[in-house]
Amino acid sequence: MNNAITITELIGKEQILAQLHLVQQLTAGITRSKYSEMLDTMLANGYRQVGAFENGQCIGISGFWINTKIYSDKYVELDNVIIDEKHRSKKVGKLLCDWIINEAKQKGCKIAMLDAYVENKDAHRFYFREGYIIRGFHFLKSI
Repeated sequence: MNNAITITELIGKEQILAQLHLVQQLTAGITRSKYSEMLDTMLANGYRQVGAFENGQCIGISGFWINTKIYSDKYVELDNVIIDEKHRSKKVGKLLCDWIINEAKQKGCKIAMLDAYVENKDAHRFYFREGYIIRGFHFLKSI
């Protein structure tokens, strides 16, 4: 089944914007205008995105950043791994994550990190299967 699924890096803002329908499955209410505005800043700061395509249709995406922090050295951060609800359980998430991890290794990263919403139990099960551990808390404060 996965033979028909290909992973491709989305190049440029327009290719990324074209997958807004997937972002809206995770972030209800986000508009094209707001996403476009956010992408301007994100892309300027090194944001990249890959898509999973089946028969020419994008069925999953994941963004990622490569950066450096004192506690981790060079790392990759996966950002919003989103699989179309009609295409889950096809190992699309694994294909996307594996592509990103391979890219990160080529760029010299030694660690991968991500955030997952506390209530997203399906994502937790997936990341545990993929070998991720919970290392700390991610705190937020509105300002």
